[in-house]
Amino acid sequence: MTAQTSRERAVRTLTFWLRPAFALRCFSRFQKLVGFDRSMALAAGALAATVPLSILTGGILTHTGHADTAERIIGRYQLTGEGADAIRQVLALSSGTSTTVGVFGAVFLVISVLSFARAVQRLYEQTWELSPLSVRNTLNDLLWVAGLAGYLTVTGLVYGFLGRGRLQLGAVAAEAPVTAAFLVWGGRILTARRVTWRDLLPFGVVGSVLAAVYSVGATVYLPHLFSSSAARYGAVGAVFATLSALFGVMLVTVGSAALGREVRDELVGIARGERPPDDEIRREWDIVIEQARSRWHTTRQLIARYRRPKEPDES
Repeated sequence: MTAQTSRERAVRTLTFWLRPAFALRCFSRFQKLVGFDRSMALAAGALAATVPLSILTGGILTHTGHADTAERIIGRYQLTGEGADAIRQVLALSSGTSTTVGVFGAVFLVISVLSFARAVQRLYEQTWELSPLSVRNTLNDLLWVAGLAGYLTVTGLVYGFLGRGRLQLGAVAAEAPVTAAFLVWGGRILTARRVTWRDLLPFGVVGSVLAAVYSVGATVYLPHLFSSSAARYGAVGAVFATLSALFGVMLVTVGSAALGREVRDELVGIARGERPPDDEIRREWDIVIEQARSRWHTTRQLIARYRRPKEPDES
């Protein structure tokens, strides 16, 4: 196979997956999921579930001689100054504080974690158009929560061993297959195994790739976000920054679910021989390019009209 043939095949593949009709379907799927609102709701649920759990596990880790959750986050994102101090104030326990949980605290922790798990469950159900199970899937929700704890532990260890350099690319690369496996497994568990591994695989691959890109961006941006928020609002600023970071994670998750579902539907159609002909794809792109040129020509005319100097009134 010549280099020119390889380039032509790569261009055809790229234009196929980025063709306007497919992009509109993905956007429509994201809109049906109410993507931005759902991402914020999931971020709020994750915050309510993870902050008390992080405080509890941080105290346990401290008593066992390991770095607590606050120090792990500070090391993961290389926080310094006011950002690091704010994280310690929010997540670190005071000296001598007991890590035991009362009945009310335990009930609140379980409710918040299960509420977050059911919110993720609804995302899977609506993406794959399944009937809702709600509380009937509680055992699977608890299993998913345990899997989430294991996933966070494994990724934390990955960054602990491989998190070197400014962008921590080694840790990001090692984290990607773990993320893909967790997303696919989580989809199976939260849908009560009503969606097959094969149907969930595109979601897992897309989600892991987008999560890796977001992780690199977060490594660069989050230190500034935490520092500026802490300088402006104090310890509460760390909560705002954490919510913003979680919103980004959930937006990636919801977008990956919509895109993964459409990719799977497209692959099923291709397997049935329903792949659109190349001339149809070319026509779609020709229409888009022609519309873009027309709008650009109209915009240039408007700009030229406003820039044209007005002629003085004849007296």
